[in-house]
Amino acid sequence: MSGAGEVGAMSNVFDIAITGSLYDGTGSLPQVCTIAIKDGLIAYVGNDQVQATLVIDATDLAVAPGFIDVHTHSDVSLLLDGRGQSKVFQGVTTEVTGNCSFSAFPINVKYKKEHADFLEGIGDDRIDFSWTDLDGYRKALEDSGIAINIAPLVGHGTLRIAAMGLHDSQANDEEVMLMKNLLDSCLEQGAFGMSTGLTYIPSGYSSFEELTSLCEVLKIHDKIYATHARDSDILGNDPFLGPLNEALALSRRTKVRIQFSHAAINDPSLWGSAKKWTDHFEVAVNEGLDAAFDVYPYDASSSALTQYLPSWVQEGGVDQMKMRLSDKMVFEKAAVELSRGWSANVIPWDWNRVVLARTDDLMQTTPGDSILIAAQKLNLSPEHLVLELCKAGGNQVMVVLFYRMEEDMRTFARSAYSMICSDGSAIPFDQGERIPHPRSFGASTRALRLLSRERNDLTLESAIHKMTGKVAQHLKILDRGTIAIGKAADIVIFDPLTVGDCATFLEPAQPPVGIHYVIVNGEVVIENGVQSDARPGRVLHASQ
Repeated sequence: MSGAGEVGAMSNVFDIAITGSLYDGTGSLPQVCTIAIKDGLIAYVGNDQVQATLVIDATDLAVAPGFIDVHTHSDVSLLLDGRGQSKVFQGVTTEVTGNCSFSAFPINVKYKKEHADFLEGIGDDRIDFSWTDLDGYRKALEDSGIAINIAPLVGHGTLRIAAMGLHDSQANDEEVMLMKNLLDSCLEQGAFGMSTGLTYIPSGYSSFEELTSLCEVLKIHDKIYATHARDSDILGNDPFLGPLNEALALSRRTKVRIQFSHAAINDPSLWGSAKKWTDHFEVAVNEGLDAAFDVYPYDASSSALTQYLPSWVQEGGVDQMKMRLSDKMVFEKAAVELSRGWSANVIPWDWNRVVLARTDDLMQTTPGDSILIAAQKLNLSPEHLVLELCKAGGNQVMVVLFYRMEEDMRTFARSAYSMICSDGSAIPFDQGERIPHPRSFGASTRALRLLSRERNDLTLESAIHKMTGKVAQHLKILDRGTIAIGKAADIVIFDPLTVGDCATFLEPAQPPVGIHYVIVNGEVVIENGVQSDARPGRVLHASQ
């Protein structure tokens, strides 16, 4: 149990007092006790009776730190709608943003259009920028009002665009130095680290040497390197473990902390190999590397459709891609290459496994249809439909890919080195015609239901730890993640016997069940399935 504070407990009048089964976020067994909140902080943990303006009887309920989603894409969505409904209703109180090389800062006004095109790849409506740096982004979000917190990373793709536009060449020494200076400034302004998206343009253009230079900056600041790995082995050691080995090699060379993003096995020929991967990871940690990884509890992924085009088609950004695909001969060349497969052409396409999630009515396609069905309706080949959609919609077209198996996911989740994430966004329940991946609406509560209560892969205290204290410790989010005196009062209260996700792939925009209260920075945001008007969220500042 985290520290108790009996001094003055009887005489103080707290803002909120909660009595229930306390899971403190450390992975320890629960204890029945009372916690009290004052001025946004946890002010008391113990067994005394205390006075409070609001007293919550959480008998038979779990009281835990608010969940920290270690891998999200809420960079733009919370600016568009600060309620953060899909996440806060699950008990998520902090979103780690800036993943997969996408972030909303730093912005070079010379390349504003390229920045906006790039950010469309995370699935949100297009935005304009009234800021250029993290301080300006922080002010814009907090001025607009957000219900939950953000712990921002710097996206390498955004960093690269700010430094050099969308050139497809390797960065020269001057451009690398500019990236390093921009990264240094972002870290000084409170970013928690940097992410790469090495299957995305332009992050994928980076060399190992470029990443080494940037990781050296991260190491100086003691900040994290989060990586969405390549789909190829640039080190020439092992086609299966090569993408992981690149991240581990960067840690060996620079001693940077590693967060390997959304571990998964997409190639059907390799399904069932997750233990080989986790065993390899464990060897590296035992060697002394400071490394962890995250996984989301689904057997399908989601991304912008453009990610699966040959890289040469995407060179130079959306406008050049559209111009390139307007040439009939180039279009046909791209279709032939696309037909060979995805992920460096090694995974054969099964177009029934690729489902449209957002098309904005382009070509009169219907979200929920597979690429195969949509192509048949239009009397097109799947490859031609994909290219036409990308030519018309750029990075806005989103798909869900069913290219994983649940047993691999469960193996990743059981690892001592994993955390639970969503890879989703904090978005409204009203999604119109769009059918986004259910992970945005159910990942945290699905982990509590599926992985803990139903499959017994994780104890409840372990599942909570992987979404709270473990995340805070590894990313050094020092003021939250566990329940202890002086920590920020981010709290979720739920019923362990009923908590669960209701979001499905066909009907994703559904709130979970079993979440009774969500408190953010000491303010009640969710009470028995109803969201308040409170917007107490903040863009957190990493400590030096």
